[in-house]
Amino acid sequence: MKKRSVSLGLITGILCLAAAAAWHSLDVRAGIHETGASWQMGQYVFLTMLVVALTTVCGYFLIEKNIFSSENACPRTVTLCSLPKLAVLMAGGLGILYLFVLPPLAAPDEISHYVSAYRLSSQMTGQPQRDRYGRVLLRAQDTWVEDLDGDFVYEPDEDGNLQVTAESREQAVKLGETLDESTYELFHTLGVNGQYAPERTAEIQSMGAYVSSTYPPVTTTPLAYVPQAIGISLARILGLNTVCLLYFGRLCNLIFFVIMLYLSMKRIPFGKEVLLGVAVLPMTLHLAASFSYDVMILSCMFLLTAVCLDLAYEKETVRVRDVVLLAVLAAVAGPCKMVYAPILGLCLLIPMRKFGKVQNWFISAFAVGIAWGMAMYLVNSQVITTYATATEADSYVEWAEEAGFSISLLIHNPVLLVRMFYQTLLWNAKDMHITMIGGWLGNLDQVLDVPYLAVWAFTLCLIGLALKIPGEQIRMTGRHRVWIGFLCAACAGLTMLSMLIAWTPVSSRVILGVQGRYFLPFLPVLLLALKNHTVVLTKDKNRSILYLMCCLNGYALVRLFSIVCIRL
Repeated sequence: MKKRSVSLGLITGILCLAAAAAWHSLDVRAGIHETGASWQMGQYVFLTMLVVALTTVCGYFLIEKNIFSSENACPRTVTLCSLPKLAVLMAGGLGILYLFVLPPLAAPDEISHYVSAYRLSSQMTGQPQRDRYGRVLLRAQDTWVEDLDGDFVYEPDEDGNLQVTAESREQAVKLGETLDESTYELFHTLGVNGQYAPERTAEIQSMGAYVSSTYPPVTTTPLAYVPQAIGISLARILGLNTVCLLYFGRLCNLIFFVIMLYLSMKRIPFGKEVLLGVAVLPMTLHLAASFSYDVMILSCMFLLTAVCLDLAYEKETVRVRDVVLLAVLAAVAGPCKMVYAPILGLCLLIPMRKFGKVQNWFISAFAVGIAWGMAMYLVNSQVITTYATATEADSYVEWAEEAGFSISLLIHNPVLLVRMFYQTLLWNAKDMHITMIGGWLGNLDQVLDVPYLAVWAFTLCLIGLALKIPGEQIRMTGRHRVWIGFLCAACAGLTMLSMLIAWTPVSSRVILGVQGRYFLPFLPVLLLALKNHTVVLTKDKNRSILYLMCCLNGYALVRLFSIVCIRL
Protein backbone atom coordinates (compact mmCIF):
# COMPACT_ATOMS: atom_id res chain seq x y z
CA MET A 1 0.00 0.00 0.00
CA LYS A 2 2.80 2.40 0.81
CA LYS A 3 4.42 1.94 -2.57
CA ARG A 4 1.13 2.67 -4.33
CA SER A 5 0.56 5.88 -2.36
CA VAL A 6 4.07 7.10 -3.12
CA SER A 7 3.63 6.35 -6.81
CA LEU A 8 0.30 8.14 -6.73
CA GLY A 9 2.02 11.25 -5.41
CA LEU A 10 4.53 11.19 -8.27
CA ILE A 11 1.83 10.71 -10.89
CA THR A 12 -0.38 13.39 -9.35
CA GLY A 13 2.40 15.97 -9.61
CA ILE A 14 3.04 15.14 -13.26
CA LEU A 15 -0.66 15.27 -14.12
CA CYS A 16 -1.10 18.62 -12.38
CA LEU A 17 1.84 20.03 -14.31
CA ALA A 18 0.45 18.72 -17.58
CA ALA A 19 -2.95 20.25 -16.78
CA ALA A 20 -1.38 23.61 -15.94
CA ALA A 21 0.63 23.53 -19.17
CA ALA A 22 -2.49 22.72 -21.19
CA TRP A 23 -4.36 25.59 -19.56
CA HIS A 24 -1.64 28.16 -20.20
CA SER A 25 -1.26 26.95 -23.78
CA LEU A 26 -4.50 28.87 -24.37
CA ASP A 27 -2.63 32.08 -23.56
CA VAL A 28 0.19 31.12 -25.90
CA ARG A 29 -2.35 30.48 -28.66
CA ALA A 30 -3.95 33.87 -28.00
CA GLY A 31 -0.57 35.57 -28.33
CA ILE A 32 0.18 33.70 -31.54
CA HIS A 33 -3.20 34.76 -32.92
CA GLU A 34 -2.18 38.40 -32.48
CA THR A 35 1.44 38.16 -33.64
CA GLY A 36 1.50 35.20 -36.02
CA ALA A 37 4.61 33.84 -34.27
CA SER A 38 3.59 30.19 -34.58
CA TRP A 39 7.08 29.04 -33.60
CA GLN A 40 6.26 30.01 -30.00
CA MET A 41 3.90 27.05 -29.65
CA GLY A 42 6.70 24.70 -30.64
CA GLN A 43 8.97 26.21 -28.02
CA TYR A 44 6.19 26.08 -25.43
CA VAL A 45 5.60 22.38 -26.10
CA PHE A 46 9.34 21.74 -25.88
CA LEU A 47 9.51 23.67 -22.59
CA THR A 48 6.59 21.64 -21.23
CA MET A 49 8.29 18.39 -22.20
CA LEU A 50 11.53 19.46 -20.48
CA VAL A 51 9.65 20.55 -17.35
CA VAL A 52 7.71 17.30 -17.13
CA ALA A 53 10.82 15.21 -17.83
CA LEU A 54 12.91 17.01 -15.19
CA THR A 55 10.13 16.82 -12.62
CA THR A 56 9.63 13.13 -13.33
CA VAL A 57 13.33 12.32 -12.92
CA CYS A 58 13.62 14.35 -9.71
CA GLY A 59 10.41 12.81 -8.40
CA TYR A 60 11.69 9.32 -9.18
CA PHE A 61 14.86 9.83 -7.15
CA LEU A 62 13.08 11.68 -4.35
CA ILE A 63 10.07 9.43 -3.94
CA GLU A 64 10.54 6.11 -5.70
CA LYS A 65 14.22 5.64 -4.83
CA ASN A 66 13.68 7.30 -1.43
CA ILE A 67 17.32 8.37 -1.44
CA PHE A 68 17.50 10.14 1.89
CA SER A 69 14.60 8.90 3.96
CA SER A 70 15.29 8.41 7.65
CA GLU A 71 13.85 4.90 7.21
CA ASN A 72 16.86 3.77 5.16
CA ALA A 73 19.19 1.32 6.79
CA CYS A 74 22.06 3.78 6.60
CA PRO A 75 20.43 7.21 6.11
CA ARG A 76 23.52 9.29 6.81
CA THR A 77 25.68 7.55 4.20
CA VAL A 78 22.89 7.70 1.61
CA THR A 79 22.31 11.39 2.29
CA LEU A 80 25.95 12.36 1.93
CA CYS A 81 26.34 10.44 -1.32
CA SER A 82 23.04 11.15 -3.04
CA LEU A 83 21.38 14.41 -2.07
CA PRO A 84 24.19 16.73 -3.29
CA LYS A 85 24.03 15.01 -6.69
CA LEU A 86 20.27 15.49 -6.77
CA ALA A 87 20.86 19.16 -5.94
CA VAL A 88 22.96 19.47 -9.09
CA LEU A 89 20.16 17.93 -11.14
CA MET A 90 17.38 20.05 -9.63
CA ALA A 91 19.13 23.41 -9.36
CA GLY A 92 21.04 22.99 -12.61
CA GLY A 93 18.07 21.75 -14.63
CA LEU A 94 15.61 24.31 -13.31
CA GLY A 95 18.23 27.06 -13.57
CA ILE A 96 18.77 26.37 -17.28
CA LEU A 97 15.02 26.55 -17.88
CA TYR A 98 14.79 29.88 -16.03
CA LEU A 99 17.77 31.10 -18.05
CA PHE A 100 15.85 30.74 -21.32
CA VAL A 101 12.32 31.57 -20.12
CA LEU A 102 13.58 34.85 -18.64
CA PRO A 103 16.09 36.08 -21.29
CA PRO A 104 19.30 38.08 -20.68
CA LEU A 105 19.25 41.45 -18.94
CA ALA A 106 15.75 40.87 -17.52
CA ALA A 107 16.92 40.26 -13.92
CA PRO A 108 17.20 43.04 -11.31
CA ASP A 109 20.02 45.47 -12.22
CA GLU A 110 21.35 42.87 -14.63
CA ILE A 111 22.62 45.30 -17.24
CA SER A 112 24.97 46.92 -14.71
CA HIS A 113 26.28 43.48 -13.77
CA TYR A 114 26.64 42.61 -17.45
CA VAL A 115 28.71 45.75 -18.06
CA SER A 116 30.90 44.93 -15.05
CA ALA A 117 31.50 41.38 -16.31
CA TYR A 118 32.21 42.75 -19.80
CA ARG A 119 34.92 45.00 -18.41
CA LEU A 120 36.60 42.09 -16.64
CA SER A 121 36.33 40.03 -19.81
CA SER A 122 38.16 42.74 -21.74
CA GLN A 123 40.90 42.65 -19.14
CA MET A 124 41.13 38.86 -19.43
CA THR A 125 41.39 38.95 -23.21
CA GLY A 126 43.78 41.90 -23.37
CA GLN A 127 41.26 44.30 -24.91
CA PRO A 128 40.71 47.96 -23.92
CA GLN A 129 38.37 47.96 -20.94
CA ARG A 130 37.79 51.65 -20.05
CA ASP A 131 37.89 55.02 -21.69
CA ARG A 132 39.52 58.07 -20.16
CA TYR A 133 36.30 58.86 -18.28
CA GLY A 134 36.12 55.47 -16.60
CA ARG A 135 33.28 54.13 -18.76
CA VAL A 136 33.37 50.53 -19.93
CA LEU A 137 34.23 50.03 -23.60
CA LEU A 138 32.03 47.72 -25.68
CA ARG A 139 32.53 46.26 -29.11
CA ALA A 140 30.45 48.05 -31.72
CA GLN A 141 28.47 44.88 -32.43
CA ASP A 142 27.42 44.61 -28.76
CA THR A 143 26.15 48.15 -28.23
CA TRP A 144 22.59 47.44 -29.39
CA VAL A 145 21.64 45.89 -26.04
CA GLU A 146 21.61 49.44 -24.61
CA ASP A 147 19.82 50.98 -27.61
CA LEU A 148 17.22 48.75 -29.24
CA ASP A 149 15.57 51.53 -31.25
CA GLY A 150 18.75 53.18 -32.52
CA ASP A 151 18.27 56.46 -30.65
CA PHE A 152 21.91 56.91 -29.65
CA VAL A 153 23.92 59.71 -31.22
CA TYR A 154 27.67 59.15 -31.06
CA GLU A 155 30.58 61.56 -30.82
CA PRO A 156 34.23 60.46 -30.89
CA ASP A 157 36.40 61.47 -27.95
CA GLU A 158 40.09 62.33 -27.99
CA ASP A 159 41.06 58.67 -28.12
CA GLY A 160 38.72 57.74 -30.95
CA ASN A 161 36.21 55.95 -28.71
CA LEU A 162 32.56 56.79 -29.29
CA GLN A 163 30.61 58.61 -26.58
CA VAL A 164 26.81 58.72 -26.46
CA THR A 165 25.39 62.23 -26.20
CA ALA A 166 23.40 62.98 -23.05
CA GLU A 167 20.30 64.02 -25.01
CA SER A 168 20.05 60.81 -27.00
CA ARG A 169 20.72 58.65 -23.95
CA GLU A 170 17.54 59.60 -22.11
CA GLN A 171 15.01 58.03 -24.50
CA ALA A 172 16.91 54.88 -25.44
CA VAL A 173 15.32 51.49 -24.73
CA LYS A 174 17.60 48.73 -23.41
CA LEU A 175 17.26 45.00 -23.80
CA GLY A 176 15.20 43.41 -21.04
CA GLU A 177 13.83 46.71 -19.75
CA THR A 178 10.33 45.33 -20.30
CA LEU A 179 10.15 41.62 -20.99
CA ASP A 180 7.44 41.04 -23.58
CA GLU A 181 6.73 39.03 -26.72
CA SER A 182 9.04 41.20 -28.81
CA THR A 183 11.98 40.06 -26.68
CA TYR A 184 11.27 36.42 -27.49
CA GLU A 185 10.87 37.38 -31.13
CA LEU A 186 14.21 39.20 -31.10
CA PHE A 187 16.19 36.26 -29.71
CA HIS A 188 14.41 33.83 -32.03
CA THR A 189 15.26 35.97 -35.06
CA LEU A 190 18.91 36.50 -34.15
CA GLY A 191 19.64 32.93 -33.11
CA VAL A 192 23.31 32.00 -32.71
CA ASN A 193 24.53 33.67 -35.91
CA GLY A 194 22.43 36.78 -36.43
CA GLN A 195 23.53 40.36 -35.89
CA TYR A 196 21.09 42.99 -34.68
CA ALA A 197 20.75 45.93 -37.10
CA PRO A 198 23.92 45.12 -39.12
CA GLU A 199 23.74 48.40 -41.05
CA ARG A 200 23.81 50.40 -37.85
CA THR A 201 26.68 48.27 -36.52
CA ALA A 202 28.67 48.86 -39.69
CA GLU A 203 28.10 52.60 -39.37
CA ILE A 204 29.27 52.58 -35.75
CA GLN A 205 32.37 50.56 -36.65
CA SER A 206 33.24 53.07 -39.34
CA MET A 207 33.27 55.80 -36.68
CA GLY A 208 35.28 53.96 -34.03
CA ALA A 209 36.29 50.51 -32.82
CA TYR A 210 34.82 50.80 -29.33
CA VAL A 211 31.77 52.47 -27.78
CA SER A 212 31.56 53.67 -24.19
CA SER A 213 28.71 52.08 -22.24
CA THR A 214 26.07 54.37 -20.79
CA TYR A 215 25.82 52.18 -17.68
CA PRO A 216 28.50 52.46 -14.98
CA PRO A 217 30.07 49.25 -13.66
CA VAL A 218 29.26 48.11 -10.14
CA THR A 219 31.80 49.20 -7.54
CA THR A 220 32.81 45.90 -5.97
CA THR A 221 35.49 43.24 -6.10
CA PRO A 222 36.16 41.98 -9.64
CA LEU A 223 36.08 38.44 -8.24
CA ALA A 224 32.29 38.71 -8.17
CA TYR A 225 32.27 38.65 -11.98
CA VAL A 226 34.86 36.00 -12.78
CA PRO A 227 32.37 33.27 -13.85
CA GLN A 228 30.38 35.66 -16.05
CA ALA A 229 33.55 37.15 -17.55
CA ILE A 230 34.84 33.69 -18.43
CA GLY A 231 31.66 33.02 -20.41
CA ILE A 232 31.84 36.36 -22.19
CA SER A 233 35.53 35.86 -22.99
CA LEU A 234 34.87 32.42 -24.41
CA ALA A 235 32.18 33.82 -26.72
CA ARG A 236 34.48 36.65 -27.85
CA ILE A 237 37.39 34.31 -28.52
CA LEU A 238 35.14 32.05 -30.59
CA GLY A 239 33.84 35.05 -32.54
CA LEU A 240 30.21 34.43 -31.55
CA ASN A 241 27.44 37.00 -31.73
CA THR A 242 26.00 39.04 -28.89
CA VAL A 243 23.22 36.54 -28.16
CA CYS A 244 25.74 33.78 -27.51
CA LEU A 245 27.88 36.18 -25.51
CA LEU A 246 24.93 36.96 -23.23
CA TYR A 247 23.95 33.34 -22.75
CA PHE A 248 27.52 32.12 -22.24
CA GLY A 249 28.05 34.65 -19.46
CA ARG A 250 24.83 33.67 -17.74
CA LEU A 251 25.45 29.94 -18.15
CA CYS A 252 28.90 30.14 -16.57
CA ASN A 253 27.42 32.01 -13.60
CA LEU A 254 24.82 29.27 -13.20
CA ILE A 255 27.46 26.54 -13.42
CA PHE A 256 29.47 28.28 -10.70
CA PHE A 257 26.38 28.47 -8.47
CA VAL A 258 25.60 24.76 -8.94
CA ILE A 259 29.19 23.76 -8.17
CA MET A 260 29.22 25.85 -5.00
CA LEU A 261 25.82 24.47 -4.02
CA TYR A 262 27.14 20.93 -4.45
CA LEU A 263 30.17 21.71 -2.25
CA SER A 264 27.90 23.29 0.37
CA MET A 265 25.56 20.31 0.35
CA LYS A 266 28.52 17.95 0.76
CA ARG A 267 29.91 19.95 3.69
CA ILE A 268 26.86 20.89 5.73
CA PRO A 269 26.35 18.25 8.47
CA PHE A 270 22.56 18.60 8.70
CA GLY A 271 19.79 20.59 7.06
CA LYS A 272 20.77 19.62 3.52
CA GLU A 273 17.13 19.66 2.46
CA VAL A 274 16.71 23.19 3.87
CA LEU A 275 19.69 24.44 1.87
CA LEU A 276 18.37 22.78 -1.27
CA GLY A 277 14.92 24.25 -0.66
CA VAL A 278 16.31 27.79 -0.54
CA ALA A 279 18.46 27.08 -3.60
CA VAL A 280 15.44 26.11 -5.74
CA LEU A 281 13.25 29.08 -4.89
CA PRO A 282 12.22 30.94 -8.08
CA MET A 283 14.11 34.08 -7.04
CA THR A 284 17.28 32.13 -6.25
CA LEU A 285 17.19 30.29 -9.56
CA HIS A 286 16.40 33.48 -11.49
CA LEU A 287 19.41 35.23 -9.96
CA ALA A 288 21.64 32.16 -10.44
CA ALA A 289 20.82 32.15 -14.16
CA SER A 290 21.66 35.85 -14.63
CA PHE A 291 24.73 38.12 -14.63
CA SER A 292 24.02 39.20 -11.05
CA TYR A 293 26.82 39.22 -8.50
CA ASP A 294 24.24 37.90 -6.03
CA VAL A 295 25.38 34.49 -7.28
CA MET A 296 28.81 35.05 -5.74
CA ILE A 297 27.25 36.30 -2.51
CA LEU A 298 24.79 33.41 -2.24
CA SER A 299 27.41 30.81 -3.13
CA CYS A 300 29.97 32.09 -0.64
CA MET A 301 27.43 32.54 2.15
CA PHE A 302 25.99 29.06 1.60
CA LEU A 303 29.45 27.48 1.73
CA LEU A 304 30.54 29.61 4.69
CA THR A 305 27.43 28.53 6.57
CA ALA A 306 28.09 24.87 5.72
CA VAL A 307 31.74 25.04 6.84
CA CYS A 308 30.92 26.79 10.11
CA LEU A 309 28.18 24.28 10.99
CA ASP A 310 30.43 21.38 10.02
CA LEU A 311 33.24 22.62 12.23
CA ALA A 312 30.87 23.46 15.08
CA TYR A 313 28.88 20.24 15.21
CA GLU A 314 30.70 17.53 13.24
CA LYS A 315 34.47 17.84 12.90
CA GLU A 316 36.65 17.13 15.94
CA THR A 317 39.43 19.54 15.00
CA VAL A 318 39.77 22.70 12.93
CA ARG A 319 42.42 22.38 10.26
CA VAL A 320 44.49 25.18 8.75
CA ARG A 321 42.79 24.73 5.39
CA ASP A 322 39.41 25.25 7.06
CA VAL A 323 40.54 28.63 8.37
CA VAL A 324 41.99 29.53 4.97
CA LEU A 325 38.70 28.61 3.29
CA LEU A 326 36.70 30.76 5.72
CA ALA A 327 39.09 33.67 5.16
CA VAL A 328 38.81 33.36 1.37
CA LEU A 329 35.00 33.22 1.49
CA ALA A 330 34.90 36.28 3.75
CA ALA A 331 37.30 38.21 1.52
CA VAL A 332 35.42 37.39 -1.68
CA ALA A 333 31.83 37.91 -0.51
CA GLY A 334 32.43 40.72 1.99
CA PRO A 335 33.07 43.59 -0.44
CA CYS A 336 30.02 42.68 -2.56
CA LYS A 337 27.62 43.72 0.18
CA MET A 338 28.93 44.91 3.52
CA VAL A 339 25.61 44.22 5.23
CA TYR A 340 26.37 40.49 5.46
CA ALA A 341 29.36 41.00 7.75
CA PRO A 342 27.43 39.69 10.81
CA ILE A 343 27.26 36.24 9.17
CA LEU A 344 30.94 35.90 10.05
CA GLY A 345 29.64 35.53 13.59
CA LEU A 346 28.79 31.94 12.69
CA CYS A 347 32.47 31.23 13.19
CA LEU A 348 31.93 31.82 16.91
CA LEU A 349 29.77 28.70 17.04
CA ILE A 350 32.96 26.64 16.69
CA PRO A 351 34.16 25.53 20.16
CA MET A 352 37.54 26.91 21.12
CA ARG A 353 38.79 23.43 22.11
CA LYS A 354 38.67 22.31 18.47
CA PHE A 355 41.53 24.70 17.66
CA GLY A 356 43.87 22.83 20.00
CA LYS A 357 45.21 25.91 21.73
CA VAL A 358 43.70 29.23 22.70
CA GLN A 359 46.32 31.06 20.68
CA ASN A 360 45.29 29.07 17.60
CA TRP A 361 41.73 30.32 18.05
CA PHE A 362 42.90 33.94 18.24
CA ILE A 363 45.16 33.51 15.21
CA SER A 364 42.31 31.97 13.22
CA ALA A 365 39.85 34.69 14.24
CA PHE A 366 42.41 37.34 13.33
CA ALA A 367 43.08 35.71 9.93
CA VAL A 368 39.38 35.62 8.99
CA GLY A 369 38.77 39.12 10.33
CA ILE A 370 41.78 40.67 8.62
CA ALA A 371 40.90 38.98 5.33
CA TRP A 372 37.44 40.53 5.46
CA GLY A 373 38.78 43.90 6.65
CA MET A 374 41.49 44.17 4.01
CA ALA A 375 39.06 43.24 1.24
CA MET A 376 36.59 45.85 2.50
CA TYR A 377 39.30 48.50 2.67
CA LEU A 378 40.66 47.81 -0.80
CA VAL A 379 37.24 47.80 -2.47
CA ASN A 380 34.85 49.92 -0.40
CA SER A 381 36.96 52.35 1.63
CA GLN A 382 35.79 55.35 -0.38
CA VAL A 383 32.12 54.38 -0.11
CA ILE A 384 32.39 53.82 3.63
CA THR A 385 34.11 57.16 4.13
CA THR A 386 31.48 58.96 2.05
CA TYR A 387 28.55 57.61 4.05
CA ALA A 388 30.29 57.96 7.41
CA THR A 389 31.26 61.61 6.93
CA ALA A 390 28.13 62.77 5.08
CA THR A 391 26.18 65.52 6.81
CA GLU A 392 22.51 66.38 6.41
CA ALA A 393 23.47 68.98 3.81
CA ASP A 394 25.48 66.40 1.85
CA SER A 395 22.80 63.69 1.76
CA TYR A 396 20.99 63.71 -1.55
CA VAL A 397 18.97 60.98 -3.29
CA GLU A 398 19.60 61.51 -6.97
CA TRP A 399 16.70 59.49 -8.36
CA ALA A 400 14.18 61.36 -6.19
CA GLU A 401 15.95 64.71 -6.63
CA GLU A 402 15.62 65.57 -2.97
CA ALA A 403 17.47 65.31 0.32
CA GLY A 404 18.06 61.94 1.92
CA PHE A 405 18.85 60.52 5.34
CA SER A 406 22.35 60.74 6.79
CA ILE A 407 24.04 58.81 9.58
CA SER A 408 24.40 61.98 11.64
CA LEU A 409 20.66 62.69 11.33
CA LEU A 410 19.77 59.18 12.48
CA ILE A 411 22.23 59.27 15.38
CA HIS A 412 20.72 62.51 16.66
CA ASN A 413 17.17 61.30 16.08
CA PRO A 414 17.00 57.58 17.02
CA VAL A 415 13.20 57.71 17.32
CA LEU A 416 13.04 58.54 13.62
CA LEU A 417 15.18 55.48 12.84
CA VAL A 418 12.94 53.19 14.89
CA ARG A 419 9.83 54.67 13.28
CA MET A 420 11.18 54.10 9.76
CA PHE A 421 12.06 50.48 10.58
CA TYR A 422 8.69 49.83 12.19
CA GLN A 423 6.65 51.38 9.38
CA THR A 424 8.65 49.52 6.74
CA LEU A 425 8.05 46.16 8.41
CA LEU A 426 4.39 47.00 8.96
CA TRP A 427 3.58 48.17 5.43
CA ASN A 428 6.12 46.43 3.19
CA ALA A 429 6.37 42.97 4.77
CA LYS A 430 4.23 41.42 2.03
CA ASP A 431 6.36 42.91 -0.77
CA MET A 432 9.55 41.69 0.92
CA HIS A 433 8.01 38.22 1.26
CA ILE A 434 7.07 38.15 -2.43
CA THR A 435 10.48 39.36 -3.62
CA MET A 436 12.30 36.87 -1.39
CA ILE A 437 10.46 33.81 -2.69
CA GLY A 438 10.19 35.05 -6.28
CA GLY A 439 6.62 36.23 -6.74
CA TRP A 440 7.80 39.07 -8.99
CA LEU A 441 10.52 38.03 -11.41
CA GLY A 442 12.32 39.88 -14.17
CA ASN A 443 13.28 43.33 -12.92
CA LEU A 444 10.74 42.90 -10.08
CA ASP A 445 8.09 43.09 -12.77
CA GLN A 446 4.67 42.55 -11.18
CA VAL A 447 3.33 41.28 -14.51
CA LEU A 448 5.89 38.45 -14.53
CA ASP A 449 4.42 37.01 -11.39
CA VAL A 450 4.18 33.72 -9.59
CA PRO A 451 0.74 33.71 -7.91
CA TYR A 452 0.76 34.64 -4.23
CA LEU A 453 -0.81 31.27 -3.44
CA ALA A 454 2.25 29.60 -4.96
CA VAL A 455 4.51 31.98 -3.02
CA TRP A 456 2.87 30.77 0.19
CA ALA A 457 3.19 27.18 -0.97
CA PHE A 458 6.96 27.69 -1.36
CA THR A 459 7.04 29.34 2.07
CA LEU A 460 5.23 26.47 3.75
CA CYS A 461 7.58 24.05 2.02
CA LEU A 462 10.58 25.83 3.55
CA ILE A 463 8.96 25.76 6.97
CA GLY A 464 8.17 22.07 6.57
CA LEU A 465 11.79 21.31 5.63
CA ALA A 466 12.99 23.19 8.70
CA LEU A 467 10.86 21.21 11.18
CA LYS A 468 12.18 18.27 13.16
CA ILE A 469 11.34 14.83 11.72
CA PRO A 470 11.07 11.51 13.59
CA GLY A 471 14.42 10.17 14.74
CA GLU A 472 16.25 13.44 14.00
CA GLN A 473 18.62 14.81 16.59
CA ILE A 474 18.63 18.58 17.09
CA ARG A 475 22.27 19.60 17.16
CA MET A 476 21.88 23.29 17.92
CA THR A 477 21.56 24.40 21.51
CA GLY A 478 19.09 27.09 22.51
CA ARG A 479 21.94 29.54 23.03
CA HIS A 480 23.23 28.88 19.53
CA ARG A 481 19.77 29.40 18.03
CA VAL A 482 19.45 32.75 19.78
CA TRP A 483 22.89 33.78 18.50
CA ILE A 484 21.99 32.82 14.94
CA GLY A 485 18.72 34.73 15.21
CA PHE A 486 20.65 37.80 16.36
CA LEU A 487 23.11 37.54 13.45
CA CYS A 488 20.30 37.23 10.90
CA ALA A 489 18.43 40.16 12.45
CA ALA A 490 21.64 42.20 12.29
CA CYS A 491 22.04 41.41 8.58
CA ALA A 492 18.42 42.38 7.90
CA GLY A 493 18.78 45.54 9.96
CA LEU A 494 21.97 46.61 8.19
CA THR A 495 20.30 45.93 4.84
CA MET A 496 17.40 48.20 5.72
CA LEU A 497 19.75 50.84 7.15
CA SER A 498 21.85 50.87 3.98
CA MET A 499 18.76 51.41 1.82
CA LEU A 500 17.52 54.11 4.19
CA ILE A 501 20.75 56.06 3.77
CA ALA A 502 21.46 55.38 0.09
CA TRP A 503 18.02 55.20 -1.53
CA THR A 504 15.30 56.78 0.62
CA PRO A 505 14.35 60.47 0.41
CA VAL A 506 13.36 62.25 3.63
CA SER A 507 9.80 62.67 2.36
CA SER A 508 9.21 58.90 2.43
CA ARG A 509 7.48 57.29 5.39
CA VAL A 510 9.04 53.86 4.73
CA ILE A 511 12.47 52.63 3.67
CA LEU A 512 12.51 52.27 -0.10
CA GLY A 513 14.36 49.67 -2.15
CA VAL A 514 14.38 46.86 0.43
CA GLN A 515 13.90 43.62 -1.50
CA GLY A 516 13.36 40.21 -0.02
CA ARG A 517 16.11 38.71 -2.19
CA TYR A 518 18.61 40.46 0.10
CA PHE A 519 17.62 38.00 2.85
CA LEU A 520 18.39 34.85 0.86
CA PRO A 521 22.09 34.53 1.89
CA PHE A 522 21.20 33.98 5.56
CA LEU A 523 17.81 32.32 5.07
CA PRO A 524 19.12 28.69 5.29
CA VAL A 525 20.81 29.13 8.67
CA LEU A 526 17.82 31.08 9.99
CA LEU A 527 15.49 28.23 9.04
CA LEU A 528 17.81 25.71 10.67
CA ALA A 529 17.71 27.74 13.88
CA LEU A 530 13.92 27.35 13.96
CA LYS A 531 14.14 23.55 14.40
CA ASN A 532 12.83 22.62 17.85
CA HIS A 533 11.23 19.86 19.93
CA THR A 534 7.88 21.62 20.27
CA VAL A 535 6.66 21.77 16.66
CA VAL A 536 7.60 18.55 14.86
CA LEU A 537 6.48 16.50 11.89
CA THR A 538 4.99 13.11 12.71
CA LYS A 539 6.39 11.68 9.47
CA ASP A 540 9.44 12.37 7.33
CA LYS A 541 7.99 14.32 4.40
CA ASN A 542 11.14 16.10 3.27
CA ARG A 543 11.41 14.19 -0.02
CA SER A 544 7.76 14.90 -0.86
CA ILE A 545 8.21 18.58 -0.01
CA LEU A 546 11.20 18.90 -2.35
CA TYR A 547 9.24 17.18 -5.09
CA LEU A 548 6.40 19.66 -4.55
CA MET A 549 8.88 22.55 -4.88
CA CYS A 550 10.09 21.07 -8.16
CA CYS A 551 6.50 20.88 -9.43
CA LEU A 552 5.82 24.46 -8.31
CA ASN A 553 8.86 25.66 -10.26
CA GLY A 554 7.61 23.77 -13.31
CA TYR A 555 4.28 25.54 -13.00
CA ALA A 556 6.02 28.90 -12.64
CA LEU A 557 8.06 28.30 -15.79
CA VAL A 558 5.14 27.44 -18.09
CA ARG A 559 3.10 30.29 -16.62
CA LEU A 560 5.89 32.84 -17.14
CA PHE A 561 6.43 31.74 -20.75
CA SER A 562 2.72 32.14 -21.49
CA ILE A 563 2.64 35.59 -19.84
CA VAL A 564 5.50 36.84 -22.02
CA CYS A 565 3.81 35.47 -25.15
CA ILE A 566 0.61 37.47 -24.54
CA ARG A 567 2.41 40.62 -23.36
CA LEU A 568 2.35 42.55 -26.61
